Amino acid sequence: MPLLIDRGGTPTRWTGNGYLHTDETQCANGAGHLEIALINNMPDAAIEDTEMQFFGLLGAAAGRISIHAKLYSISSVPRSERAENYLKSHYNGVEELLSRRFDGVIITGTEPKLADLRQEPYWGALTEVMDWAEENTSSTILSCLAAHAGVLHSDGIGRSPLGHKRFGVFDHRRECQHPLTDNNSQPIRIPHSRWNEVREDALYACGYDVLTKSQEAGVDLFVKHKKQSLFVHFQGHPEYGERTLLKEYRRDVKRYLRQERDNYPLAPHGYFDATANELINKFQTRVMADRREEIIESFPESEVAYTLEHRWRASATSIYKNWLQYMISKRLDAPLTVAMATVGRS
Repeated sequence: MPLLIDRGGTPTRWTGNGYLHTDETQCANGAGHLEIALINNMPDAAIEDTEMQFFGLLGAAAGRISIHAKLYSISSVPRSERAENYLKSHYNGVEELLSRRFDGVIITGTEPKLADLRQEPYWGALTEVMDWAEENTSSTILSCLAAHAGVLHSDGIGRSPLGHKRFGVFDHRRECQHPLTDNNSQPIRIPHSRWNEVREDALYACGYDVLTKSQEAGVDLFVKHKKQSLFVHFQGHPEYGERTLLKEYRRDVKRYLRQERDNYPLAPHGYFDATANELINKFQTRVMADRREEIIESFPESEVAYTLEHRWRASATSIYKNWLQYMISKRLDAPLTVAMATVGRS
């Protein structure tokens, strides 16, 4: 079934990817149809990639479900002029969102500038959206920093700094039975990219259910019902494309070359194969002997990209498929098994 995207002119990068631009009058409203909002708060350089990552994952998970997606942005997130113009052309303001109801909403994080998230300029608008979601959605996904902001806002759970960046692809195990992790083979592989975490004991103390956990990366997926909505929190990034971690690693190397960080970044865990590691180590050796910003131009991005595999796609698609089925069951006001029989799982 189609993934329909509603807002302004369709970005050229969507053309040919199976995503259709539409307006609301073209959308069906049947049992197998969902209305989903994407609130994209990612940094300027990642705005468009984030769109494609989430739309690609939703499209892969949808099966026979039709999805009408709307794009929203929070104006108080600091932006460059170019990013501001892009958002004005292709996104709605959250003021419009607050007067509506959606089956689901996905809220992304952004790169924080301050230690206390409550001091960020967008905190008030972000928490207003979260409060709205509790009453006006069947389920809400909070991604990475948004997950940290969500538990801080609703339960006062602070995040704890890590000794080093939690970065790479990690194997997770299922901690309990839950519809979101049904039909997902073990291990559940999910990428992470973060400097902080929320602790498992604090989550349990505040009534959250931890669904997946990694020995190396800690808690990933956890949930809690908040009023009318099932809040789904990811500390990781199941939506990431196969090259996203590589781009982030190159960015961190560039920051090292520009003297913006003291230590050379660790390579992402569980991501590179032997060939890629050899290329990456060879480049690092060169940098250690000659630390100049211009050297980033010889970073072996294309050679390494050729070796990459999207090893977490099956895990991510399964979780999102279950999430869509959950919202169909709420739309039908029927048990999940009835919803699955109505629209199928394929």
